[in-house]
Amino acid sequence: MSRAKATAFALPLLSAALIAGCASTGGKEAVKESEIEQAVAEKLEPATQAEIEAAERADPLTRANFWAKEFRKDPTKLDVTLQFLEALRAIGSQERAIEVAAKTIPLHPKSAELKIVMARALMSEGRANEAADAYYQATTLAPGNAAAFAGLGLALDHVERHADAQRAYTTALDIAPQRTSTLSNFGLSLALSGNLDAAEARLREAASMPDANARVRQNLALILGLQGKFDEAREIDPHAPKRKVEENMQALKDMLSPVRDYGTLRDDPPAPSETEQRELAPAQEEASAPPQLRGSLGGN
Repeated sequence: MSRAKATAFALPLLSAALIAGCASTGGKEAVKESEIEQAVAEKLEPATQAEIEAAERADPLTRANFWAKEFRKDPTKLDVTLQFLEALRAIGSQERAIEVAAKTIPLHPKSAELKIVMARALMSEGRANEAADAYYQATTLAPGNAAAFAGLGLALDHVERHADAQRAYTTALDIAPQRTSTLSNFGLSLALSGNLDAAEARLREAASMPDANARVRQNLALILGLQGKFDEAREIDPHAPKRKVEENMQALKDMLSPVRDYGTLRDDPPAPSETEQRELAPAQEEASAPPQLRGSLGGN
């Protein structure tokens, strides 16, 4: 065979081999791309119910990491967002919770739950005015949500708008009459307004609830003490540490003790010696400190 004929015969074979090689390479690339797409799809697949239940049983940090991954898969899902926010709050990441809520609220403008979670995070950061605004928006979105009105009352009490707070608590209790935390906070709000009788009635009601905790009982004891009912206050919470009870009772007695008039001060006592001054100094410092009361607003 001549060189020209051999060359002419070889060219079609080479072309066929090249085409086959390209097809083979293209097939491998197609398979690889398909595998990548499948891996991405699997990675973006929502967690199974079993995985969710396992995460809910885990420690707070593990739970937060789990819901962070779920949130990254699809930040538009409201239920996942709420779980993520609660998980962030549980590990103390209030600022991060506020940031995430602020970004996702525009996606769910009619979600009262999202407003409430954000408001709670704001309260934890001491931003009561902003929290009150968020709670108020939640009440307009969900007029039948007791938590929204209870939270609004709590935020308003923190900015010393007690009359407005009490109206919010009243609405919350109209919706959910046996809400223990609301009854307790309402009682303390009434006390802050000077209405101790009404405060006692609300706190007694709160303390009678099956889920009343030590703080509710301590708040009732505080109000009883403010009315001079020290023995009754002592009996309210028998499980409280004795030292705390004694400190509360002494603080209340100090607040209720009458101011000494001029007659009790007119005779100047002799000046103490240097030794007596050194011995009296710690007691004088302790006596000059304002009494610390342990009643507290909290929970909505």
